[in-house]
Amino acid sequence: MQPNKEQQLQFVTDRLESGTLQSVQRLVSVLHPAEIAHLLESLRPRDREIIWELVPVEFVGEVLVELNDEVRVGLIEATDDNALINAADTLESDDLVDFLKDVPEVILNTVLESMGQQDRARVESVLNYDDDCAGGLMSLDTLSIRSDVNLNVVIRYLRLKGEIPKSTDKIIVVDRDDNFKGVLPLTALLTYDGGERVENLMIKENVDVIQVQMPIEDIALLFEEHNLVSAPVLSESGKLLGRITIDDVVDVIRDESDHSFMSMVGLDEEQDMFAPVLLSAKRRALWLGVNLCTALLASWVIGVFEATVDKIVVLAILMPIVASMGGIAGSQTLTLFIRGLALRQIGRANVNSLVIKELAIGLINGVVWAFFVGCIVSLWFDNINIGILIAVALMINLVFAALAGASIPMVLQRLNIDPALAGGVILTTVTDVLGFFVFLGLATIYLL
Repeated sequence: MQPNKEQQLQFVTDRLESGTLQSVQRLVSVLHPAEIAHLLESLRPRDREIIWELVPVEFVGEVLVELNDEVRVGLIEATDDNALINAADTLESDDLVDFLKDVPEVILNTVLESMGQQDRARVESVLNYDDDCAGGLMSLDTLSIRSDVNLNVVIRYLRLKGEIPKSTDKIIVVDRDDNFKGVLPLTALLTYDGGERVENLMIKENVDVIQVQMPIEDIALLFEEHNLVSAPVLSESGKLLGRITIDDVVDVIRDESDHSFMSMVGLDEEQDMFAPVLLSAKRRALWLGVNLCTALLASWVIGVFEATVDKIVVLAILMPIVASMGGIAGSQTLTLFIRGLALRQIGRANVNSLVIKELAIGLINGVVWAFFVGCIVSLWFDNINIGILIAVALMINLVFAALAGASIPMVLQRLNIDPALAGGVILTTVTDVLGFFVFLGLATIYLL
């Protein structure tokens, strides 16, 4: 049985320490390119370069496209130009485009010059599209036929090709100018008589097609909702440009998940886990600085009520409760709304009812937990006035936390700012500042 990823990493690390690389080379030679990429990302840079030398030449290109951006760029710089040119020849068109975006310009030009005029023009056109739209994701490996032929002709055509692109569940039907006409399911070749014409069997209506500028998030939703294996990509005029397959969409979903997770703490999912210490510290310093500013703002609010805290010291003990409860309640709403926006489940038609619902939840939880905390504090400090004070402050903060959690993602999206990146910091600032202000403000008014 093949060892799991953790066992592979331990095995390689042990062999690197002992200097016995022959067994490592045997392991690398039987791993899938994606597994090799995972292993390389898990190693320190100096060990990574040693293992890179052991990767079979036929896997170099596939491994490079599986790596995250930062690691890929580093290994490309450490790879011989001829090896990079040979690696490009092993890649399918969609992977080739990703590969060419990171190679030196001399390699890019050499690879493009080695292609036929038609293939070069198609690859160059894809290079011009942004990565976050269908044009940057699509594969040029399409299987297309004309509608005025019968199934026997299609079968002979496929046999002549010898192979079909991976994840092909349908053949795309076009006219002589590559204008999209419909699709012919592969199953039709097996279930209908060979004399049947394509135009009589192809699907023309309600075919799932993707416009070249469609955002990748919408593509992922389309594939999920319609259970697609592949879909043609069309230009604005309806010409066939390429196709997108389920394996590309799986990569999109994984990348989006990584992005949302890492963005919450100001990190980039494409960063090398073993990047140099100073570089990593520099990247994280910005986010720490942002958080410091928010913390200073909260501290300033407390400082405004310094006299109150000096006279009623117990308030300093209870302040974190109000801020913490508001932060958790707001985070729940924030997460729900960020997910809803990502899945396109929230829009003008339903946002008002969702905000009202979250406010109602905040009010109910506010009343319940305000009563509970108020009773505990009253008994703890034998002072019913402080119990009532924290109960009111807690209730107000929970309601406003729900409002902030719902409104912050909407506002950030309007400003073209990723809610996952900035939402948590803004929410924490709002709940901390508001919680301290309400709690200490009420104490100043009613207890002094």
